[in-house]
Amino acid sequence: MSSSRLTIFLVDDNPTILTAGKNMLMTFYQVIPLPSAAAMFEAIEDLLPDLILLDIEMPDMDGYKAIQKLKSEERWQDIPVIFITAKEDAESEVDGFDLGAVDYIKKPFSAPLMLKRIEKELSFVEQKRQLIEAQAELKHHLDNLEEIIQNKADAVIHLQNAVFDTVVDLVEIRDRYTGDHVIRTQRYLKTLLDEMQREGVYSEIINDWDMMKIMIASKLYDIGKILVPSTILSKGGKLSDEEFERVKAHVQAGSDAIERIMKEKSDDDFFNHAIRMAGTHHENWDGSGYPIGLRGNNIPLEGRLIALSGAYDALVSERYHKTALSHEEACHVLKESAGKQFDPVLVGIFLNVEDQFKQISES
Repeated sequence: MSSSRLTIFLVDDNPTILTAGKNMLMTFYQVIPLPSAAAMFEAIEDLLPDLILLDIEMPDMDGYKAIQKLKSEERWQDIPVIFITAKEDAESEVDGFDLGAVDYIKKPFSAPLMLKRIEKELSFVEQKRQLIEAQAELKHHLDNLEEIIQNKADAVIHLQNAVFDTVVDLVEIRDRYTGDHVIRTQRYLKTLLDEMQREGVYSEIINDWDMMKIMIASKLYDIGKILVPSTILSKGGKLSDEEFERVKAHVQAGSDAIERIMKEKSDDDFFNHAIRMAGTHHENWDGSGYPIGLRGNNIPLEGRLIALSGAYDALVSERYHKTALSHEEACHVLKESAGKQFDPVLVGIFLNVEDQFKQISES
């Protein structure tokens, strides 16, 4: 028997039934006797009962209509209703169950039987309450776990970024132009990708990309330059054929370096992006590039994007061997190179956002 003071509404138009029912139940429950359905609906606005004992045959609004109204309101739908009735026919019971009643208690009351039926039903209510609380507690723990996992993932990404920034800085020490070039190229890349998403260009490819991984991976695309001698990187004027071959070797060197790191890690998706950028950003749309001579769409999209982004920055930047072009001159060069060095579709995307490129280059 429950020892808590749960609340029961006892609804009946017969004062004798109200008195008898209250006397039977008041030892164990808080009993609110109510003479009509109207009185019940008035009381329920101030106090939600744990269970309702509802007479069927009442004037104005009988028990069937009352339970229909109760079940039509979401705030009352879960309150269990037990019909109390002098009716003996099975059809009345079936009708009541169809309307949402959980049990029937016959009049006149048998105190032990009524207490047992109420105890049984309220035990179900208590079990449901405990289940809801357990689900809420589990959700709270899961939410906290998700937050912990996200915090750890953020910390890993932060560390990963810091490591890659250090690598870029090591390259920059040897080639003072490269570090800023990589940062700006990353911003140009983001600008192109945002416009591609807006325009639906190459959506069948980029919709599957994790953009955070793409942006971090782009920091590594020129990592191979760490193996190019500083004397070549800083040389003014034209490179010899041998020196140019040493420079070209940075593409394969960068790809190989990332692949070695990849063998020790599990994030294949991230490192595949990085390898494609490092290994194909000097391939040309017409097949005249290096190191393989890939042509057209056979060049991974990552490489085509980095090629265009990096080329713009190289054109508008001063280097040991060249003066900077104006933004307008760089745009002209890229337009003339569409279909030759660069993917013509990506050049079209670039022209949509050329003002943003200019802002980045001047910032």
